Amino acid sequence: MEEDHPNPSSSSQTIIITALSSLSPSHLSHLTHHLSSVFHHHSRRVSALLSSPILFSLTLHHLHTLSLHHKSLLISRHLLSNLSLLANYIHGHGSPQPPTAPMMKLRDLDVLLLLLLLCELHQHDPHALDSPPSRWRVELCRHATKSALSLSNMGVSNCEILIKYVELVAKCRNFVNAMGCGGDGKDGREVSASVAAVVALPSVEVSASGWECVICKEEMREGRDVCELPCQHLFHWICILPWLRKRNTCPCCRYKLPTDDVSGEIERLWAIFAAKTGGA
Repeated sequence: MEEDHPNPSSSSQTIIITALSSLSPSHLSHLTHHLSSVFHHHSRRVSALLSSPILFSLTLHHLHTLSLHHKSLLISRHLLSNLSLLANYIHGHGSPQPPTAPMMKLRDLDVLLLLLLLCELHQHDPHALDSPPSRWRVELCRHATKSALSLSNMGVSNCEILIKYVELVAKCRNFVNAMGCGGDGKDGREVSASVAAVVALPSVEVSASGWECVICKEEMREGRDVCELPCQHLFHWICILPWLRKRNTCPCCRYKLPTDDVSGEIERLWAIFAAKTGGA
């Protein structure tokens, strides 16, 4: 009997589905509505790319000028955007608003969508891109008419939108892991906490003596203001600020604060979602 090997894509989909299942009905409805809007916008860009030989040629040329690292970074940013959206709805109160992060430039979005479309075509037909690049638009048009990647058909049901979201996140996750650009947590690289996260940290007053700052090993004086991390551990402000400029973890429990590093933030959010399944 052959030994079964875990499917990374299946594992990624399970983690996201479990995270989605933790949403309240109202949050899930708001998320689905937002995803529908995003997918239809992407569908219009794909249609524009495939219907315009000039736009397709310019976008393909730009894609060819990008290094593998920059291609991976584009998909990593797209993955992070989707993970941040889900995290916003999981942690939101009432009816959360979509994240206010800057939108991707239109040229970068077109390159990203074309890259994902080419990857999808190659997955379905490994020989489709053996033809000259001048024929790729024809091949992609033929594939798009038969493929679920044609997002213009989305919106028939909320279930279809969520399925597309899960598949997209899993696909991007597997791609950036394969390229070594984001979120597998194996490189041990330290990243700084985001400036916004540090600025938002509260000051609290030490109410009793005996508390020690684990960074400097000195006692925190009663009545003095100190910094409290979300994990509720306390530190001298003068000690924790240099620490967070180098790493985004609590010195006591390794709780991770948000970071501006794309790879580090993917890892942080993925760990939160994976914890809901007991996975890694």
